[in-house]
Amino acid sequence: MRTQRRVVDYSLQKRAVLREVYAGRVGTYEVCDASPYLKNAAHFHGEPTEVRCPICRRENLTHVHYIYGDELKQSAGQARRLAELPVLAMTVREFQVYVVEVCQACNWNHLVEQYLLGRDGLATDQGDAGGGEAMAATGSRTPTARRRREAQR
Repeated sequence: MRTQRRVVDYSLQKRAVLREVYAGRVGTYEVCDASPYLKNAAHFHGEPTEVRCPICRRENLTHVHYIYGDELKQSAGQARRLAELPVLAMTVREFQVYVVEVCQACNWNHLVEQYLLGRDGLATDQGDAGGGEAMAATGSRTPTARRRREAQR
């Protein structure tokens, strides 16, 4: 997505949890604790993946995208399909997306990543593009190029 920024990946944390489970220091009942709400969200709003569950290895994981933000009002905290996010990103200034993976067979769940979406990302991208063009045209950032870029904003 064009406006995706500030991505936080939780794969190292997931690997640490799985290492503890495989070593027997953490029981599967402690990590397979998906709530009924999360399982329903995975069933109705989830995006199937090709990755097998690391605990039961019976089913593929499902990704659920939760959205949070001040401008979302009543929609904050809802699960959304991945296809809905770009449309929402063009209508809202900024909102946070949390991606959770869920196994519907054994209830494994883990936060995969989080990132920001929204129109504010487009303004930042356009500002950077203008600065790059001014630098390419003049060879350096001169005060004239900087004023011209500020006037364009």
